[in-house]
Amino acid sequence: MQSLPVGVTSYKQTPVFDENSVPSGLLKAHQTKAGTWGKIVVLEGKLLYRILQPSVEEVVLNTTRFGVVAPEELHEVKPLGRVKFYVDFHR
Repeated sequence: MQSLPVGVTSYKQTPVFDENSVPSGLLKAHQTKAGTWGKIVVLEGKLLYRILQPSVEEVVLNTTRFGVVAPEELHEVKPLGRVKFYVDFHR
């Protein structure tokens, strides 16, 4: 998993999702647009973050470990029990 590059700034944030309200599109393979970075922030519980391309990588995110989505990187998430999280978009 990459790090957010220096110089990108937040421009939009999703609502807070839980294990019942997470949009189905986030649970299956999807990607951000060119030039858009995502920061997955877990407020409570655990979330499996699976990067599918360019190589498969699985990371369990929690309140002390956030996820970084690189532009156009194919990925998906899966709640691991009760969870609350949001995605902060940067460019």
